[in-house]
Amino acid sequence: MYRPDVRVLDCTIRDGGLMNDWRFSKAMVKDVFHALVRAGVDYIELGYRADKAQFSPEDYGPWRFCDEEDLREVAYPCDAKVAVMCDVGRTDPDTLLPADESIIKLIRVATYVQDMPKAIELGALAKSLGYEVSVNIMAVSHVLEPDLDRALDELAATDFDMVYLVDSFGSFYSEQIHYLTEKYLTRIGGKQLGIHCHNNQQLAYANTIEGVLRGITCVDATVYGIGRAAGNCPLELILPFLKNPRYDVRPVLDLIKTYFEALRDELRWGYEMPYAITGLLNKHPRAAKSLLQGEGPPTYGAFWDELLHVDDT
Repeated sequence: MYRPDVRVLDCTIRDGGLMNDWRFSKAMVKDVFHALVRAGVDYIELGYRADKAQFSPEDYGPWRFCDEEDLREVAYPCDAKVAVMCDVGRTDPDTLLPADESIIKLIRVATYVQDMPKAIELGALAKSLGYEVSVNIMAVSHVLEPDLDRALDELAATDFDMVYLVDSFGSFYSEQIHYLTEKYLTRIGGKQLGIHCHNNQQLAYANTIEGVLRGITCVDATVYGIGRAAGNCPLELILPFLKNPRYDVRPVLDLIKTYFEALRDELRWGYEMPYAITGLLNKHPRAAKSLLQGEGPPTYGAFWDELLHVDDT
């Protein structure tokens, strides 16, 4: 038994790029794309579309910007759809081509709840150009419920394809995923609901499963769980769980051996005590990353005490 309506979006290069400024080689990204196609993944997110007026290309790899010519060097038309993420306020909308001229098929608009009008404006532009559109509301664990309800109601009035429940700080437990999934599904007007979990408390996989059991139809995952700080739901775990015969985990396993075991040692994402503490306290992981780089309090207990008095809303 399996749910044929559930789809998988891999965000290995986009979220993983937060750990190395998107400096993945084109040869590697091409190999990743091809393996994910063979694995049957539905969407492959290859990075951000960042505004070069705000972010210098000299400081980042190509997947921070996802220029069309770079994407076409590593991706090709196939059953898997190419996705990119557009941060509200950090994307130049004039760089979006009509969808029939681009290899990109899905635009993922990332926004904070207070910027929802701008997110809807950017999503409406992308939709008018022929793209599928999702809106990912970030840092929901810091949002007041009436503000979240209002944002979801505003999204329900759009013609966007998907809305995402995002556990930005890896702070949610299964009961919160259960509650929020039901809230989103009730309020988003029949749109597809996705989930994106971070692994600060080693719950990204479990919380993704909880979302699927409660009606979510698009799940985010990454190879070997690579992603910002504690990382994401591991693709190699969620594919077998879904039991869909269209998915084949073996190409993902080969990627891990070829690239990601060594990268894990180099970039140090995943379960680390500082990241666990930020998840437990519902804090942004930036302070934990600094601690791992040798900056900050000398003990984890002191780090805990320091974060208790930090307001990062």
